[in-house]
Amino acid sequence: LLFLNQLQKDLEEVKELLTKATRKRLRDVLMTEKHKLELELKNQPPPKPKDAAEEEKSSLGGYTVKINNYGWDQSDKFIKIYISLNGVQKLPAENVQVNFTERSFDLLVKNLNGKNYTMTFNNLLKPISVEGSSRKIKTDMVLVMCRKKWEEKWECLTQVEKESKEKEKAAYDTSDPSEGLMNLLKKMYAEGDDEMKRTINKAWVESREKQSKGDIPMDI
Repeated sequence: LLFLNQLQKDLEEVKELLTKATRKRLRDVLMTEKHKLELELKNQPPPKPKDAAEEEKSSLGGYTVKINNYGWDQSDKFIKIYISLNGVQKLPAENVQVNFTERSFDLLVKNLNGKNYTMTFNNLLKPISVEGSSRKIKTDMVLVMCRKKWEEKWECLTQVEKESKEKEKAAYDTSDPSEGLMNLLKKMYAEGDDEMKRTINKAWVESREKQSKGDIPMDI
């Protein structure tokens, strides 16, 4: 709004200068500036009425939080995603929106305790029926129901998860047993707690000592 007022004042001043200018070169410059300001004013979005702006601010709440925690289950016909949100049942139904496509959905919960909550799932493992999918609001929970296009079991939720599992499986599925064991130990070490790390380190040291003495021929 402040920027719009400044543009209008600039335009008024240019018009006033035009009435006083007598030199052609100066008038050409002022006319160019006048057209530029008029175009800029024309392209400005209209100001929202105060009531509408206040209403939008109220409905959108404060800032937006991305939801990362969820649970999921499936039946023959549906993939079910459970999202815990305290007090969500107290919101107007229109504040809980889910948009579905054949391979994705996104959830928006508006103005829950002064915050907005979003969750997006892209690249679902298999196609879903947009028309047959829906959401249910329960006590402290939103349940997203994705209607399977074909009644078959899903091994995971997204294509990315499937590819990740396949890569992990390929890392351990090797013709060299020692390489497969090494990959497994690395994974256990990376994901393990301090006790697990100490156990693996101890086994590694003992293995190297035995190898150096010639007790075992293979490097594991």
